Amino acid sequence: METRPLLEHEREEVLGILEQRWGGRAVVARGEAIELARLPGIVALDEEGGLAGVLTYRLGQGSLEVVTLDALVEGRGVGSALVDAVREVARDANAWRIFLVTTNDNVRALSFYLRRGFRLVTVHQNAVAWSRQVKPSIPLAGEGGVAIEDEVELEIVTGGEDPPPLRARR
Repeated sequence: METRPLLEHEREEVLGILEQRWGGRAVVARGEAIELARLPGIVALDEEGGLAGVLTYRLGQGSLEVVTLDALVEGRGVGSALVDAVREVARDANAWRIFLVTTNDNVRALSFYLRRGFRLVTVHQNAVAWSRQVKPSIPLAGEGGVAIEDEVELEIVTGGEDPPPLRARR
């Protein structure tokens, strides 16, 4: 599986895919709308050079946040390849951690990230209520009818610059 940075001429196609999969051109975490059009990304390409997946991220304060990860073909290592590629981006940026926020109903994503070395670091109880104020289209229930209420933060320490003291992390 080949991965590489998202190229500018691919951005509109990728944004169309993300809009369809995420219900708009912005995602919301911790009550903040994150505009996908402004984010750097990594694409995964299949054997024929077609788009197999995309990951968007943002860098800040010694960390890299995975904003979206979408494998367009499941069970072929697309997600794993994108996570490996974003680890390289974090390493090059000297980020001390990679983190992401998902919702409590997203059991598949939680399992995926935990199997790749991420650790659950925080549960922001009832945080989705704040996010719905910004993006009312967030559904009330998700996988298996589970109520979508909490945001779950996962991270993996990358070995980049020294992390801040624990109380300064959040």
